[in-house]
Amino acid sequence: MKKIILLAVVAVPFLAVRSQAPAPAPAGFEHWTAADLRTLDKTLAAKSASDSHHSAAQVISDYPNDLYMAAHREADGVPELHETQADVFFVESGTATLVVGGTLVNAETTAPHEKRNGKIEGGVRQKLSAGDVVRIPANMPHRMVLDGGKEFAYFVVKIKGY
Repeated sequence: MKKIILLAVVAVPFLAVRSQAPAPAPAGFEHWTAADLRTLDKTLAAKSASDSHHSAAQVISDYPNDLYMAAHREADGVPELHETQADVFFVESGTATLVVGGTLVNAETTAPHEKRNGKIEGGVRQKLSAGDVVRIPANMPHRMVLDGGKEFAYFVVKIKGY
């Protein structure tokens, strides 16, 4: 009888806790699982196959000070520079070389505070592979080069307001 009472004392509170619905996440909280990102990358891979630049990106969440997106590319990117945003890349799969720094020459303004195309003179080359994280400050030219790789997937955080 003592064992049954002890079991009831232990089990009943546990069952009560498990039966409650989870509390909703606080406003602004985001959680993207590895499975979520893999699924999104498959969608982006299909889109990049028909894109003229062989790349695709999708904004996941956009807040006043930061933006989150997934990107997939199957070809080299064009040189770019963001005047008011820093980029943080989390490499999910593949390998590439990031050309960063130097001077962006003959670029064109493609959106407010965004320059693309032209070429980077004097940049340094940094090899990237799965698991790497890089931060590119605002106003720093950069370009992704696949160096013969077939696919490159990465998660991007854009920090706004520089």
